Parts: sequence; structure tokens; C-alpha cells
Amino acid sequence: MISNFHTHTYLCKHAEGDIKDYLEQAKLDSCIALGFSDHCPLPQDNIDNWPEIRMTIEESYDYIKKIRQEAKNYDFPVFAGFECEWSLRYKNFYKDFLLDELKVDYLAFGPHWVEHEGSFVYAPQFGDKKLLHIYTDSMIQAMESGLFSFVAHPDLAMAGWKTWEEEAKSCFGSIIDCAIANNLPLEVNGQGMLKPMIKSEKGLRYQYPYDEFWLLAKEKGAMIIANSDAHLPENVIKGALKAKEFAKNLGIEICDTAKALGFLRD
Repeated sequence: MISNFHTHTYLCKHAEGDIKDYLEQAKLDSCIALGFSDHCPLPQDNIDNWPEIRMTIEESYDYIKKIRQEAKNYDFPVFAGFECEWSLRYKNFYKDFLLDELKVDYLAFGPHWVEHEGSFVYAPQFGDKKLLHIYTDSMIQAMESGLFSFVAHPDLAMAGWKTWEEEAKSCFGSIIDCAIANNLPLEVNGQGMLKPMIKSEKGLRYQYPYDEFWLLAKEKGAMIIANSDAHLPENVIKGALKAKEFAKNLGIEICDTAKALGFLRD
């Protein structure tokens, strides 16, 4: 039995299924708690490099309402959240609208992009060390904001960064240290295990999760959780179980997400 707090629906425009579809599958899979985390809306006057994957502000009210209504029909607890990018320009909106007005249960920090020289660069496409350092600084700033409950796929950049050399180890070590200092769990992401594998010096590997990152997180004593990042109802719990198995194979003990976030107790 396991929980999952990284779940998308059709509202993110690249996933399938509605809220009830995921809840029904979670029920079949003996889920102990489920959190929804579609990509958050952003105010229209803000810069948005990814408008095609997020709901509108108007849709966000209905999203929360439907989660609260459907939750009444299930024996396990259901939580409403969002997955958010980071920029200082979003900070007040996240606090004032997402947390205070919509009263979501949690925000997941899901870093995908960095801003550099007036454009956005996707994390798996980083080509130089400067971008990796910008990514690291941005992640640290986000984790220190106090807005987020956990960090989703913190090793996403390793999908394009081919080797675990000193620069990568130093940057990701700083990210792990910051997560520990701010009591933020780090997520092993099941969705990355469904993507095509890539070639490395050691042979084929997952784009993410990335072994060396998680071994370093284990060594440093980070709190590690497993989530699905489900984009299809059938993966709502299966993805979290795959992520948990990945961690187990590295000798890593997973803390259940619902318990790590304080929503369930032993």
C-alpha cells in the first residue's frame, strides 16, 4: 500500500483522464492517500513559457471544487495541490492565490526550465555548466521560499547531462543540502522510468531517476519519497511502486509521501 501526490489530469493538456478516473484506479490499487498536482495556472500579465500545459485561473476554481466533491466518495484521503515552476515573479501569486484563496493542501516544486539571456531553457537540454549553475541557484531559491511541500524530479536535468562529473556532483549536492536544511522531501519520479532509455558510459539508463543522484541523496541523509507523476489513470499508483522499487534496488528506504508531508501518521 502506498500513496501518490504527483497526479495530472486532462487539464494539463498532455495527460488523459479526469479526477474520478484517477480516484477509481487508485481505489483498485489500494491507495492509502492521493494528491492531485496539475500544473498551476499563472496570471495573464505574467511571463509564461509553457501556456499549453496549464489550466486557466478560471478552471482552477472548478479543479479544486471537483477534487473536494469527489473526495467524499472514497475511503482514502484525497488532497488538492499544484505542481509549480519557480520564478520570484510568481512568489506572491503562489502564496496569495494558490495557497490563501484556493486553499490548496500543498504545492509541489517541479523545476523544468531556467531563464537565461531572455529565453527559457528546458532542463534536459542544458548544454553547458553555466546553465547547470543557474538551475541550481534557482532550485535553492525556490526551496528556501517556504512555499513548497516537496521537490518533484529534482534530478530532471540529468536527462541531458550525460556524466556524473565533479561539476554535476557539486551542483546536485548543493540542491540536496538545501532540501535537507529546509526539511523538503525529494521525489523519485516514476514517470521518468516510462520514458525511452538513453545511452551512457555504463550502458542504457533511465533519463531520470538517476542512480548517482539518489545515492548521494541517501549518503547525505535526505528524506526520499516516491511518486508516480501519473499522466494516465492506470499509472496513478503503478508509477509510485516503480519509483519505490528503483529506490529499493539502490538500498534506499522510501518514506511514504502522505506521511512525509504530515497528512498521515503511522
